[in-house]
Amino acid sequence: MLGLPKGSLEESTIALFGKAGWKITKSSRSYKPSIDDPELDGRFVRAQEISRYVEQGFFDCGLTGYDWILENNSDVVEVCDLIYSKATALKSRWVLCVKEDSPVKSVKDLEGKRIATELLNVTKKYLADNGVNAQVEFSWGATEVKVPDLVDAIADITETGSSLRANNLRIVDTMLYTNTKLIANKAAWENPEKRTKIESIAMLLQSALDAANKVGLKMNLPKANLSKIISALPALRKPTVSQLSDPAWVAVETIVEEKTVREIVPTLKANGAEGIVEYPLNKVIA
Repeated sequence: MLGLPKGSLEESTIALFGKAGWKITKSSRSYKPSIDDPELDGRFVRAQEISRYVEQGFFDCGLTGYDWILENNSDVVEVCDLIYSKATALKSRWVLCVKEDSPVKSVKDLEGKRIATELLNVTKKYLADNGVNAQVEFSWGATEVKVPDLVDAIADITETGSSLRANNLRIVDTMLYTNTKLIANKAAWENPEKRTKIESIAMLLQSALDAANKVGLKMNLPKANLSKIISALPALRKPTVSQLSDPAWVAVETIVEEKTVREIVPTLKANGAEGIVEYPLNKVIA
């Protein structure tokens, strides 16, 4: 039984599972998806709740943020990191923010002030760790607009900071870095059959993420230029080299970071490479 995050991560999670080899389909109003794997069943629920349901055993495993594992103080197995989101492939962070013109310069300046956030427990612990006594209240959303009329500061999550800048907010401090994790129920993790399945899911999801920024590259080139090409060609280990029917020519195939292709293709061409083909990857399993 698999817990899947409903909301902002929903579509990117379905896409990630698709690249990993599982087709997940659901209607717009359904919380129960169809998964093309008879060994898997699942539900879409809010990421904020998944770690609790995994701990309690309703889900054998699930995908949720590290922030919500901490917030719920959930006793679960953290199987692997899956760094992806709706917008970027970067870790998100929970930040303490005030209005740009606020006199608050550090967390110490929030003594006796009011702070709004969805991440109540983590924020309270952060303040306690800094020796600050402030009132922390739960925010049901639209947290950015509550400063300064309703509260003195907010603790909110950001990926790029664009929403904060748009609302004229200034970051005082970063409380926590977070990313999606695959987590497992402790009893399920001790079950050999379930653990094997969870580990397979982890491996394939990670391989799909690893492939996101990589491409395959293959070409034919004169054998005499092979050493020059290989020295200029990055690869996971070493490029694959195959002899063509013409003894003076070889075929070379490798996997490279997509962003490096524009830099190395001119070098390949200058050294006699022909038939250069770039192709996308679904999974890269090291």
